[in-house]
Amino acid sequence: MKHKSLLLTLLVLFPAFLFAGEGMWIPMLLQYNEKEMQEMGMKITADDIYSINHSSLKDAIVLFGGGCTGEIVSDYGLLLTNHHCGYDYIQKHSSVEHDYLTQGFWAMNRGEELPCPGLSVIFLREMRDVTEQVLKGVDIDMPEDDRQALVDKNMKSIIASVEKETKYKVSIKPYFLGNEYYLLLNEVYTDVRLVGCPPSNIGKFGGDTDNWVWPRHTGDFSVFRVYADKDGHPAAYSKDNVPYKPAKHLDISLKGAEEGDFAFVFGYPARTNEYLPAVAVDQEANVIDPIMVDLRGKVLDIYNKYQEQDPKVRIQYASKHASIGNGWKKWMGVTEGINHFHGVQKKHDYENRFHEWVMASRSRYMYANLLRNFKNNYKELEPYELAYTYMAEAGMRIELVNFAGRFARLSEVTKDTPQDDIDRMVNQLKGTSETFFKDYYEPIDREVAAMLLKEYLKAQPADFRPAFLNDIKNVDEYVDKLFAKSMFTDEAKVNALLDNFKVKDAKKLANDPALKVYQSLIGFYRDEVYDHISSITKDNDRLRRIYMKGQMEMEPEKRFSPDANFTLRVTYGKVEGFKPKDGMKYKHFTTLEGIMQKENPDIYDYVVEPRLKELYNKKDYGRYADKDGTMHVAFTASVHTTGGNSGSPILNAEGQLLGLNFDRCWEGTMSDLIYDPDICRNISVDIRYVLFIIDKFAGAGHLIDEMTIVE
Repeated sequence: MKHKSLLLTLLVLFPAFLFAGEGMWIPMLLQYNEKEMQEMGMKITADDIYSINHSSLKDAIVLFGGGCTGEIVSDYGLLLTNHHCGYDYIQKHSSVEHDYLTQGFWAMNRGEELPCPGLSVIFLREMRDVTEQVLKGVDIDMPEDDRQALVDKNMKSIIASVEKETKYKVSIKPYFLGNEYYLLLNEVYTDVRLVGCPPSNIGKFGGDTDNWVWPRHTGDFSVFRVYADKDGHPAAYSKDNVPYKPAKHLDISLKGAEEGDFAFVFGYPARTNEYLPAVAVDQEANVIDPIMVDLRGKVLDIYNKYQEQDPKVRIQYASKHASIGNGWKKWMGVTEGINHFHGVQKKHDYENRFHEWVMASRSRYMYANLLRNFKNNYKELEPYELAYTYMAEAGMRIELVNFAGRFARLSEVTKDTPQDDIDRMVNQLKGTSETFFKDYYEPIDREVAAMLLKEYLKAQPADFRPAFLNDIKNVDEYVDKLFAKSMFTDEAKVNALLDNFKVKDAKKLANDPALKVYQSLIGFYRDEVYDHISSITKDNDRLRRIYMKGQMEMEPEKRFSPDANFTLRVTYGKVEGFKPKDGMKYKHFTTLEGIMQKENPDIYDYVVEPRLKELYNKKDYGRYADKDGTMHVAFTASVHTTGGNSGSPILNAEGQLLGLNFDRCWEGTMSDLIYDPDICRNISVDIRYVLFIIDKFAGAGHLIDEMTIVE
């Protein structure tokens, strides 16, 4: 019998049964959501969103930089994403003399746009269901290694066959934990240039204090442009390249987002784990996350102290601070949300129902021991997960050690190593070294190292930490000696070695104390931790795949969506506020007035730009004001999002751009594990505020002229 995926069968035979807003839906299967979406208010069709036969909204959506989403908003490759998504590239172009983080940047013509080496955007051209081909020959009773080997072999064969007939990059991704597989045809563009960004006091207004929190007043956007060769094809950076002409760009609505309006997000959610068992949710929320929060919080305290003292250090550590702080704040919210809304207990209640369903029929024998096996596996896994967490967060977080580790391969070369390979390594390391020292401040790293090593020693038993730690008698003295004797704190010494590298220098590298620490950390992980985590995780993946199948069999009336896996998805819901606590009710939008209320000239994150204050005082909002006369800044909706959705367009019923998704409310960050329709809200910057900043604040109206604006 010809294969038909379990998901399609369920969608065709049974009605929808999900909370509005829940689920991250595969675009090529969106016709099965179309009726519900239109009943909620959508005025376009599934074919308007995803089609391979004509241009559709998918042709305007990109995976930006491998970690965010962006959207094309003009026929000249103009791209919008979040300020925090473009932050690394803004920071790389910044210096004390040209502080684009503080002052913002606007290219007033295309000749002023700044190249961003290493930045790429990816367009999805087509998806195909290849489940039948990938699982050909797979039997449910096969040993897991044999199953995976056959799946890998089948995927390799499929990819090779398709690559012969296409110019696109071909990959296959698992969905529903390996119960289904879809082939992706992607086109990758690597000439992407920075066009504009607001000052951080707009693009990052509120900083870490406001991060993950509603109400928000952050103008979280930046502007880039995609370039192609003269024929529109991907090409490396060249002054001869021309702006990319898309098959589709997004129209922009000035109508705003009203309470109860239908809205949908189209983007690249990174990772969710909504079908985890209770024991796994409990471990993540109440064991692992709190440790990462504690360690990162202490690192951020040290960063803050030094950044407040020196403008240069503030710029150097801006991107690092943002990266560390983002996870720190999120994980706090996950733990609080899971516990406040009794997420683990709800998982247990569901598992009790699942167990009763399994026991009701002998035909369900394959599911009988699932929950017990999960419990045993996660108990065994926990000490090794803790060991990995401390290795990553307390060991590798030391910049000196991490940087030294980049030289590990070079330290292992011998007279038998081809000279071309050595030259290649040396040239790569010269670039790595330049980047590292540009944004390195030794006093910060020295203090961070002492703090982290003390925490590492205090928390982990001797047999669950690397050998070098067990030899330390006094941490402060050890750190002083480490930083004094390592060459990797001295840019001149590193450059001198690379400029004149000989094979005999490999021994000098290998004996460097910082590289020895790196090797001790990696060796401990490789020899004592990795195999345990790998083995248990492999078995958990097998159990989760079977558990997923069982859940779908138990609830045939429920419409399941696959967990996020960094592939293009559609999520939808309503524009609406929420009630996070008793006696507290949030409306769905914020205004420029809220920025003025938060203003504090003594706190960097709450400084208000003079030009913005001037426009506010004059109420000079142009055509971007709401019908109530105010300048709306951000809004919330009950749309299921996660990391990777940063920069995603949030669109109205007509498929027009309403804003850029950039965050979730803190109370709802648990949505990666458990979705609660009453509390989970995504946060977007209003596109009218974006246009207002570009036009009225920055005077870059030429960018507005490229866009298609719907009044």
